[in-house]
Amino acid sequence: MKAIAQHVYGSCEVLELTEIERPSPGPDEVLIRVRAAAVDAGVWHLMTGMPYLLRLMGYGLRAPKVPVRGREVAGVVEAAGAGVTRFRPGDEVFGICEGSFAEYALARPDKLAAKPAGLPLDQAAALPVSGLTALQALRDAGRVRAGQRVLVIGAGGGVGSLAVQLAKAFGAHVTGVCGTGKTDLVRALGADEVVDRGREEITDGRRRYDLVVDTAGNRPLSLLRRALTPRGTLVIVGGEGGGRWLGGTDRVLRAGLLNPFVRHTLRGFMAKELGEDLDVLRRYVEAGELKPVIDRTYDLPRAADAITRQHLGRARGKILLVP
Repeated sequence: MKAIAQHVYGSCEVLELTEIERPSPGPDEVLIRVRAAAVDAGVWHLMTGMPYLLRLMGYGLRAPKVPVRGREVAGVVEAAGAGVTRFRPGDEVFGICEGSFAEYALARPDKLAAKPAGLPLDQAAALPVSGLTALQALRDAGRVRAGQRVLVIGAGGGVGSLAVQLAKAFGAHVTGVCGTGKTDLVRALGADEVVDRGREEITDGRRRYDLVVDTAGNRPLSLLRRALTPRGTLVIVGGEGGGRWLGGTDRVLRAGLLNPFVRHTLRGFMAKELGEDLDVLRRYVEAGELKPVIDRTYDLPRAADAITRQHLGRARGKILLVP
């Protein structure tokens, strides 16, 4: 089968479209014929091996432990291991796996869910990582409640565009922060207010929010706290910039150290890959309260272009790769 693989860490030049053996499912795995894979922020970090903390977390010290990139997937079950009872060949599924930038990929059933009814199969690939991140950041880390004022920073991106919709579904008053070219999108997603980050600063202290969800930003904690009510909550979803060792995760660590000493609740956050929460996302889609936003679709040989566009923050929503 064809796949996008790398054997050393580096920029997009290390990626190659290659022929590899089609994998066979183990007893507790399914083989998925990939209809589409999505590009999330983690793809860049796994490709470059930066920050170094990521390598220490088990992804490979000198080279990627898993050579095929991609983790978000949607497709059709081609074969199922002997111990799999939840899915069978022919089922349309979406979820998380290792190596989705390929024609076929292996996945664990507990990290998959049935495709939402009424949603094109390829678009379902935009939901897993970004959708779980948005859902758990709001519901679990942020403990959002109806009537709260919620600020979503990065509202036009993959996680942010889903967080805006989910916050509205929870009954919150939502303000989205995004670049000039994405303000119309964020309004269309249902945001009550939209802030153009190039023209207005949301951390000037004039407006305050019960919950701030910062999706892969780089604002200092001191500035973000200015946007909070006296007992407000800040949830930091990833981050960019920083040094070679910690990258954007340094804000997460500092938030945890500062949290016991302030009235605000400061939480770093990493999503859990739960199949039951994929089912929650499916129900929101089927209820008409959540719809993935697709920026562009690339074919597999143009994976480098797709990853670059996502990393530069140009995508309105999610970018898909199709074999």
